[in-house]
Amino acid sequence: MTGYPKPQAVPARPYFSSGPCAKPPGYDPANLATDVLGRSHRSKLGKTRLQYCIDLMRELLNLPDTHRIGIVPGSDTGAYEMAMWTMLGARPVTALAWESFGEGWVTDAVKQLKIDPTVVRADYGQLPDLSAIDWTHDVLFTWNGTTSGVRVPDADFIPADRAGLSFADATSGVFAYDIDWAKIDVATFSWQKVLGGEGAHGVLILGPRAVERLESYTPAWPLPKVFRLVSKGKLAEGVFKGETINTPSMLAVEDAIWSLEWARSLGKGGLIARSDANAAALDAIVAERDWLGHLAADPATRSRTSVCLTVDADEATIKKMVSLLEAEGAAYDIGGYRDAPPGLRIWCGATVDTADIVALGPWFDWAYATAKA
Repeated sequence: MTGYPKPQAVPARPYFSSGPCAKPPGYDPANLATDVLGRSHRSKLGKTRLQYCIDLMRELLNLPDTHRIGIVPGSDTGAYEMAMWTMLGARPVTALAWESFGEGWVTDAVKQLKIDPTVVRADYGQLPDLSAIDWTHDVLFTWNGTTSGVRVPDADFIPADRAGLSFADATSGVFAYDIDWAKIDVATFSWQKVLGGEGAHGVLILGPRAVERLESYTPAWPLPKVFRLVSKGKLAEGVFKGETINTPSMLAVEDAIWSLEWARSLGKGGLIARSDANAAALDAIVAERDWLGHLAADPATRSRTSVCLTVDADEATIKKMVSLLEAEGAAYDIGGYRDAPPGLRIWCGATVDTADIVALGPWFDWAYATAKA
């Protein structure tokens, strides 16, 4: 393949990062509403815009009224940490880990909260045995492993009569899969994934059983102010009505609102269809090349958003490919996650256009041939 010709056409939007992800088609910061900028987030206007953002998320997710939505600090990580620190410790914990973020929750549970969880692990590209989970425990898991490209197939592994709480890190899953919210007690995500929003802010979703836990259990450890969801023994309801714990970026909120309005024009089904089409286009590219493969071998548990690929080359060659593609403006930020096996990672969420995925095929060929040469 030495001397493979350089393709002429580059993807129109070569943004394939897995976070922050591509902005939606047609995005222009000049189109953001700016009336709230420079105003207090606690003003009537500020709270109205925050509540509108929450309402849009509820509508798109088809979230039942039983579940509350709060905008919290620290992106998805902050939201998940908030859930762990405020609710764990009431009963035994099982933590599932098949990629780096799941391992991060294990580390925090063991080293910071010191709760000695049962840890169920699987290698990158694999999913652990979900049927072996003890649901008398609280259970921590990632819905879609952003750094391994492995996801849970659905929520059927979560029993309706569970005694423990289900904690889903769903940051690469919401708006891209149908989620059975009756099975989810706690979910977290950030706008920067499937919506292509800005970082720094997280979203915390609480089901009724999680609220019951918060109001009936006080952790043994002290809680930082930004984690406190209870006041005088009752849920701080204002957090879930746009009264954020700390000062949010109203510019980031307006950015999220624009993306949510774009998403509403498609509907959740439209968002899922775009992700599915992108993943299918990338599957076709992989199938046509014997030197490319999927890290997640089982299609039933393969991510349709953060798709992780193996390359028949050493790490140095893969890094060279990534650099070549970025230099040509053909693909930005597609190197595998630093803790994952060497490879490529292509975001296929709804904000990416399928034509841009299709255009990657010839560029992969050129970069592979050039890097190996």
